Amino acid sequence: MDDLVPAAPWLLAGAAVVAAVASLLAGRAVPWQGRQAVLVMAAAMLVTALAGDAPMVGLGLGAVLLLSAMLGTVGVRGTSTAGECFRRALIALLLAICSFESAATGVVPETSGGAHGGHGGLSGLLAVLIVAGVIGVVLWTVAADWFVEPVHQGRAARLLAVESWALAAGAALMCLAT
Repeated sequence: MDDLVPAAPWLLAGAAVVAAVASLLAGRAVPWQGRQAVLVMAAAMLVTALAGDAPMVGLGLGAVLLLSAMLGTVGVRGTSTAGECFRRALIALLLAICSFESAATGVVPETSGGAHGGHGGLSGLLAVLIVAGVIGVVLWTVAADWFVEPVHQGRAARLLAVESWALAAGAALMCLAT
């Protein structure tokens, strides 16, 4: 991660802390499904910032993030916060893909004289999904904050905006640095 931006681990850790604190301060404006997803994503970002691109860490984080994404939408269908929970679950899924990409590029050994090395077909497909996912998350965050009437008002709305931008920034850092 240090190759892309020298301060990337610090920025990733900062985005994780900001997202988690904003979600916790928003209180009941964030249902438990969304709160657990944000806390799991923040923990994954911190682990990534500290551990780097260790393949087994990436595989474990990917599995935890995938489970968190699935749990993040349980029981929110039809509620006013369903869209926010779905966005958080989508970001968790994107971070899981980033973690799996990190594990895939780290696990595949470099072949002597081979053409593919650590960047084979699966890794290429994951890279395309990551770039499309990061662009989608950033566009969704822009659209949700600027063009959609907020579900919450006042302090909760501001905290949720901070949380969504911190998650988008963290997802971009984590995924683009893999």
